[in-house]
Amino acid sequence: MTEIEVKIRIGDPKAAREKLLGLGAVVARDRHLETNVLFDFESGALRAGRRALRLRTTGKRATLTFKGEPRKSRSFKVREEFETQVRDPRELRKILKALGLRETFAYGKHRTVLRKNRLTICIDETSAGNFLELEGERHEITRFARALKFGRADFITRDYIELIGKRGEPGGPD
Repeated sequence: MTEIEVKIRIGDPKAAREKLLGLGAVVARDRHLETNVLFDFESGALRAGRRALRLRTTGKRATLTFKGEPRKSRSFKVREEFETQVRDPRELRKILKALGLRETFAYGKHRTVLRKNRLTICIDETSAGNFLELEGERHEITRFARALKFGRADFITRDYIELIGKRGEPGGPD
């Protein structure tokens, strides 16, 4: 499936939640902790190709996601995304390791998921700050962002790896 999304930096996640509810969004999943681990080959081939393989764990649920190379877009992150539920994340890690993949980056975030029509809205609390993530069709994202008093200049298309950064790397946290 094709994923179209943007992030928008916000201040207070509780205030954002109230504003979203006031605009008719409904909570699909209350605040929860997600752990994300990215995998790549020793050569860094996935990262070099701007692709990602992520194992996301939320409580007892786990999902493996492959994200393709982003398409050219000025304001939106657009890429192919394939995902599947994983019954046993430990065994999956062993399989990935046997295939030559290694864990390259891990981060956690608290996430609240809301929906408004066909738009998915996430409130993400990360070590890089708080963000809204809007996923849906371009016109729905733009319209809803406008209702929140944000414009395309506020849209962030970088992923959390880039926003959080790796310690010791240029642009990463000290």
